[in-house]
Amino acid sequence: MNTAVIVAGAGPTGLTLAGELRLAGVDVIVVDRLPARTGESRGIGLTLRTTEVLDQRGLLGRFGELETGSAGHFGGIPLDLSVLGAPLEAARTVPQSTTEAVLEDWARELGADIRRGHQVTGVDSDDTGVTVHFASREPLRAAYLVGADGGRSTVRKAAGFDFPGTPATTELLLADLRGVDIAPRPPGQQASGGMAMSARLPDGTYRIIVSERGAPPQSRSGPPAFAEVADVWKRLTDVDISHAEPIWTSAFGDAARLVTEYRRGRVLLAGDAAHVHLPAGGQGMNTGIQDAVNLGWKLAAVIRGTAPAALLDSYHTERHEVGQRLLANTKAQSLFILGGEEVGPLREVLRELVAYPEVERHLAARVTGLDIRYDVGGGTHPLLGARLPRRPLLRGGRPTDTAALLRSGRGVLLDLTDNAVLRGRAQPWIDRIDVVTATAVEPFDTAARTTAALVRPDGHVAWVAPGTDDDLPTALDRWFGPAR
Repeated sequence: MNTAVIVAGAGPTGLTLAGELRLAGVDVIVVDRLPARTGESRGIGLTLRTTEVLDQRGLLGRFGELETGSAGHFGGIPLDLSVLGAPLEAARTVPQSTTEAVLEDWARELGADIRRGHQVTGVDSDDTGVTVHFASREPLRAAYLVGADGGRSTVRKAAGFDFPGTPATTELLLADLRGVDIAPRPPGQQASGGMAMSARLPDGTYRIIVSERGAPPQSRSGPPAFAEVADVWKRLTDVDISHAEPIWTSAFGDAARLVTEYRRGRVLLAGDAAHVHLPAGGQGMNTGIQDAVNLGWKLAAVIRGTAPAALLDSYHTERHEVGQRLLANTKAQSLFILGGEEVGPLREVLRELVAYPEVERHLAARVTGLDIRYDVGGGTHPLLGARLPRRPLLRGGRPTDTAALLRSGRGVLLDLTDNAVLRGRAQPWIDRIDVVTATAVEPFDTAARTTAALVRPDGHVAWVAPGTDDDLPTALDRWFGPAR
């Protein structure tokens, strides 16, 4: 074995997974076909749930001064994300290149081995491990392989994963530009004959995305010429941008596909390798990062031998459902973003519905990832399976918060009533979880009766007291393996 885990793909998903594995003490090699980061930024923002995840690992400060806000949208219909009451806000216009740089620095600091210029050409898997073959490189072998190598994933194809869904029916063109001033056009704003949107990025450049209605996907060997993008922009907006300086261009479609399984034996998939869709609201990159955070601690526990391999089945169960919901909401949004006049009445109906707080909260939670609740068993308590909300705590008389408890990437038993009996029951798992006694400064839930919570390393609550059917040892055994 060359390492415990090989991760194919050094984008946000793969780098997050590498950091999570190293945080748990597991060796990992990340391979990427490109010789260096491109600096291109397909994703340009962090959703609410992703900012929470990065905060849990102490990474938000590495991004510097973030431009945050509570404005969101569903298919171009404005949403006020503050209705969710989340203590953090979404980070707007954060270039994917910045996100990748932060995550790569973190993973390298933790000891991840990142190797560029490694083009995967084949995968051989058996009961003991996976061998990965490369063009002009020696093969590598590991106990597990994770494909995080994008929508055209070589790992997915080589390992034989099924990838059903709908093919692209139209093409969208993207360009980042400098040397031009462009009036902002929000997502979903219609133009005669198609869709044209624009936004100013933090460095003063502009991003434009255009799509001519009825334009079929093109078979391309490379990115579109800027002249082509400028011509479409001119036809749709009657504005000439041909004098601008293009930084980069790209073309993509509205295909929607989801693998039937996130795991096949010792090969797993994460991010765009597992799901592709119209990039509405930047959900693709953010969902990929959250895939990695769900998978990392589980894969590490199996490799260390503290949990059975069956724990990895919960990765598919939990994240495949998230993928299904992701495709459903992005396909719905595509109707509003790419549709023509025939969709106008439906847009007006949705605008009317969003005026109802319950509807706005539902859609806001869906596009930000705050509605994710896993089936962890054990009851119907509102926190069970949901993310642990970021709440202030007093620990030993000193202020802290729930996010800070997850910095180490370990599970946490949070005791809010100084219950020595409860802490004693957790002792056989003390090598895998941190037991923390603290006082809640404000209630964790509307019932205001939570006295203890078992939190998984990904920030989701696996057991809570009172109001849970399972006892604490049952939950500990299920999520952290047999007692020591």
